[in-house]
Amino acid sequence: MPTIAFEDLTPGRIIDLGGVKVDREEMLAFARRFDPQPFHLDEEAGRRSVLGGLAASGWFTASLWMRAYVDHVLAGSTSQGSPGGREFAWPAPVYPDDVLHCRLEVLAARRSRSRPRLGLVDITGTAHRRDPDVEGGEECVLRLTFTGFFGTRD
Repeated sequence: MPTIAFEDLTPGRIIDLGGVKVDREEMLAFARRFDPQPFHLDEEAGRRSVLGGLAASGWFTASLWMRAYVDHVLAGSTSQGSPGGREFAWPAPVYPDDVLHCRLEVLAARRSRSRPRLGLVDITGTAHRRDPDVEGGEECVLRLTFTGFFGTRD
């Protein structure tokens, strides 16, 4: 039986998705396969770029967040997928060995008019890198806002 259903995803709820360390080899393998831009593959090209060093593809960063979301929410839920989103931002680069802290916030939740056993949940997901040089001690490296479909308990 699922432990998380539509009724549990109330506006304002924040769910900690845990931390993940960026593995250099995994980051490079992803870049070679899916985003082979020089600053994702080569140290020197990264240093010459606006990123300031070898940096992860934003899509890799998003996939790390997605894995945390699956592990902490979706795998034990009534999830029915997603119709998409409206925001996808990478406000700061991610580097090998960074430790990212992932979380989500429920912005809004409503039942479907046409399918009352289905709820639509608006979610903002974020990943932050711990950074003592930034106000608040962490820097946002990923922000995405989307809608998730979740089945109801009744």
